[in-house]
Order: sequence, then C-alpha cells, then structure tokens
Amino acid sequence: MSSPSSDHDSERYDQSIRTFASHAARLISDNKFENVIVLDLRGVSQVTDFFVIGTGASDRQNASVADEVKLLGELEGQPLFRASGYDNPEWMLLDFVDTVVHLFLPHLRGYYDLESLWGDAPRVEWAAQTRPGQFAKLSASRRSAG
Repeated sequence: MSSPSSDHDSERYDQSIRTFASHAARLISDNKFENVIVLDLRGVSQVTDFFVIGTGASDRQNASVADEVKLLGELEGQPLFRASGYDNPEWMLLDFVDTVVHLFLPHLRGYYDLESLWGDAPRVEWAAQTRPGQFAKLSASRRSAG
C-alpha cells in the first residue's frame, strides 16, 4: 500500500486502486467465473486494500484469466508484484500490492472461505461501475497474439 504525497493525490490513488479492482472483477466475470466479489479491506487489513475473488471451472480457465488480469494491471498502472499458483492453478493468487486477486476452483474456494475470514470487510458494488464486455478487446487481442 503506497502512500501518495498529498490528500488530492491520495484520493486519486485510492480511486485508481478501487477502479482496478472493479475492472479486474468485470474481466473475471466476463470470462465466465462465478460468484465474483470485491472486498474492501481498507481499515480491516494492513496488507492490502482490496481482494477480488472468483470461482473458475478449470485449471486452464484460471491460468488463462490470470494472464489477462496481469495484462489489465499493466495497462492500468497496477503492475503485478508476484503471482502464485501457475504450477497448480486450482488457486491462483495475483498480488498487485494494493489489490490481490484470488482465482479458485470451487472446492478450494469453499475450503478457504475468504469471504467469511474477512467478514468485516464491506463488498464493493463493482458491477454498477463497469459494463459487461468492456474488456472483450483485451481478451481478443491476447488470444490473437498468443
């Protein structure tokens, strides 16, 4: 969690992080993930500001969407700090420092139950801040380049 120099910069930075979390949720949802949520951890966690959580149907889907979220982060000025799960994509974690994205297969999402673990964190209404398909060109360009 970085700390910009002025209050105005801080507000703009907070908004860009929240926007990225919402955009990541939209991209994940548009790629047929289920139960996509964004938790606002500001004031609840000292480690990160937002969790984005989604449930994929397969290892391949998780890995493919993780690559797209990584590209989205680069495009939105939120570069990936580290990732885990590429060797076993049942649970992929993409750490963008201020936003952490979790892509689970159903059995592991239920087992780890991050929503209950972070039950004090409010949910962000990301769907109202985005529009379906807004990252379709990103997905298409990635598929055609690969």
